[in-house]
Amino acid sequence: MHKCTQAVLFLFFFTVKLFSQSFLKGKVVEKGNKLPLPGAMVSVDRNAIFSDTAGNFFMKTQVGKGLLFANLIGYKTYRMVVETKQGDTLNLILLLETSNSLLDEVVVSAGKYEQKLSDVTVSMEVIKPDLLQSKSITQLDQIMAQVPGLYVTDSQVSIRGGSGYAYGAGSRVMMLVDEMPMISADANDIKWNFIPIENMEQVEIIKGASSAIFGSSALNGVINMRTRYARDKPETQATLYSGIYGDPDRSSWNWWGASHQFNPSYQGGTFSHSQKLGNFDLVLGGQYFNDQGYRQGVTEKRARANINLRYHFKKIPGLIAGINATTMDDRGSNFFIWQSDSLALTPRPGTVQPYINERTNIDPFIEYHTKKGGRHSLRSRYFLTNNTNHIGLLNQSSTGELYYGEYQYLKRFKRDFNFSAGMVAMRNVVLAPYLYGNHFGENLAAYFQAEKKFFGRLTISAGARAEYYKVDTSQTHGGLFLTQAPKKLNLPFQPVFRVGMNYQLARFTFLRASFGQGYRFPSVAEKYITTNVGGLNLISNPYLQPEKGWSAETGIKQGFQIGNFKGFIDAAAFITEYNNMIDILFKYDTAGKTQAIFNSANPIASLTSYASFQSQNIGQAKITGYDISATGSGKIGKVGFTLLTGYTFSNPINPNFNPKVDTNGTSLTSVLRYRCRKLFKSDIQATWKGFSLGWSTRYSSFMENIDVRFEKPLIYELLNPNTSFYYNPNLYILPGLKKYRETHHYGTWVNDIRLAYQVNKYLKMSFLINNLFNVEFMSRPGLIEPPRTFIVQAVVKV
Repeated sequence: MHKCTQAVLFLFFFTVKLFSQSFLKGKVVEKGNKLPLPGAMVSVDRNAIFSDTAGNFFMKTQVGKGLLFANLIGYKTYRMVVETKQGDTLNLILLLETSNSLLDEVVVSAGKYEQKLSDVTVSMEVIKPDLLQSKSITQLDQIMAQVPGLYVTDSQVSIRGGSGYAYGAGSRVMMLVDEMPMISADANDIKWNFIPIENMEQVEIIKGASSAIFGSSALNGVINMRTRYARDKPETQATLYSGIYGDPDRSSWNWWGASHQFNPSYQGGTFSHSQKLGNFDLVLGGQYFNDQGYRQGVTEKRARANINLRYHFKKIPGLIAGINATTMDDRGSNFFIWQSDSLALTPRPGTVQPYINERTNIDPFIEYHTKKGGRHSLRSRYFLTNNTNHIGLLNQSSTGELYYGEYQYLKRFKRDFNFSAGMVAMRNVVLAPYLYGNHFGENLAAYFQAEKKFFGRLTISAGARAEYYKVDTSQTHGGLFLTQAPKKLNLPFQPVFRVGMNYQLARFTFLRASFGQGYRFPSVAEKYITTNVGGLNLISNPYLQPEKGWSAETGIKQGFQIGNFKGFIDAAAFITEYNNMIDILFKYDTAGKTQAIFNSANPIASLTSYASFQSQNIGQAKITGYDISATGSGKIGKVGFTLLTGYTFSNPINPNFNPKVDTNGTSLTSVLRYRCRKLFKSDIQATWKGFSLGWSTRYSSFMENIDVRFEKPLIYELLNPNTSFYYNPNLYILPGLKKYRETHHYGTWVNDIRLAYQVNKYLKMSFLINNLFNVEFMSRPGLIEPPRTFIVQAVVKV
């Protein structure tokens, strides 16, 4: 009888509780365009749920009045009072309004999940597609040169002086597209012209070591380009442009004028289209580019096409599958070595190198978003790089295949706590019998990151990664600390760690500090290359060891407002240290052969055959410095303004420099080679009644230390400088470079200007002049950047 009474009472109270509940369902959409907003947290009292990929939500709530909140990063918090009756289901449409503050900009690269830019614990820059369009950018590295703290040396990017120049092999900056690595299998370099900028949503740049989250090649930082998704309303855009190179100020450089040709020019265009087709999201894009080249013999023709396709499963809410793919055919010719400083745009005879590059990536993926804020994702990639390059009988062709897979789990908890973890498996196959040889590599990794906000002001994040690399028989041997010799703790993997904090001191004031370790395994090209580029021999070093390092910074981000113009100022002090740093060094071997060389029929050819460059571990490097940047947008009066500006000072040194031993540089100082210690970047645009006027400025200080072999004869140790033979131009890699640098031993200012008019809502016309004052400047020894260039562009949006 007692048990029956208990059962009856249980059923009674359960029934009362059941019927005292009500339900809320509805959709979270963006105010204005009514686009669905997935991942928004909807809460009433202590109950909370996340909207699915279509913005829908369904939840239980107590009968009576309650306060409902809807939160999503980048949007203002939505509040409303709801009142429900017993057993009722209330249907709601929640309209979230975007935040007007740049501090609420949404980024994903800092932790592989969405968060406010003001909350991140590292230095970041965000580039929007409007800037690319405004400056008529044809490939992504051109806009990287405009980003504060970044320097691009012949397609190799350095952040805060963390990298020099490595002849196209290896990268300390990880390039990502939608968080997928865009690094080639053979050289581990960035193929900038392969990046589908026509589908760009925004570019996020992390400054500092990021290996704990993104792995090898993120030793110096990360560039992540996010592509756009299809909207409810179809969008189509086409951009057409044509540029003509002006005459250089030096008549001897004007090779086209000397041959009575028209000025060289380039033409091209991009196309993009996005729309929803039932449960499918479709994004298409492409580019065509044809460049006659301002350097004699340097040409390029490329055609690129891409597709992003996603499918939303209706019967399984939160499940998405898709595939992204890009393919490109790129062909032309190039040269590395000029004929002389007076013929800097003309190649040394026989050094023009034709090429055909074919690249394709196919990226299948699947994601599942749970109702409680979890996300499972499985992404994969096949990346094919096929290079067909020949110089005479010299075969420099290579084929690289990269197979990549990553599983990630992300959980967003209710109390401002985020957790993500993942596993990575990668396989490299490189087939290049005459350039690198045939090599096989693999990479296995596991990582996690956790982030928690305390008291609504303090954000703390921490993460770790275990990294294993293998190329042929060379593989990872790790230590607990990156400065620790592997023999002391011979782990089969390399652990790396990071930690950071961000404290909101006032409403628009944020303090941050971070520390991150880095690890980079050398590329196949760095370890195994054997070739010759116009008298410049590159030889293999199979004993090359991985680079290790760390970076730390402390900074402040301060928001400001002038009228309706809003933005922020960011200042940071940083330090970076490398161990086993990889650099290209000169290697010369004539032991016992000197007399035979001088007695040969062609002593110049014999001498240079023993002169080579090789990737080597040079020991330690230390980079300290600071940067300050400002970003803003809005109106002052009736004129709209956008601003991106910044100054960076870095002091990159070899702390163990010994002038008696370290004689590879021109300055004979501790300053690392191929660095510009001072950088200033600025872009400002004003818009009024359909007209816009923009001005870009870039300053880089003198590159005070380069390889001495570029200024002196390749074999100067064996020559008497008092003889005419010492000055034979055939003994110089870059004849006349020393003289050129002595007369250009100052920094360079480069200015671009643009004027645009919005003809109607469909058409925008622009006229641009790049390098307005026709300044001579080099990004690396022997590479003169374009003279004054005139560009006309038309953008059509439908």
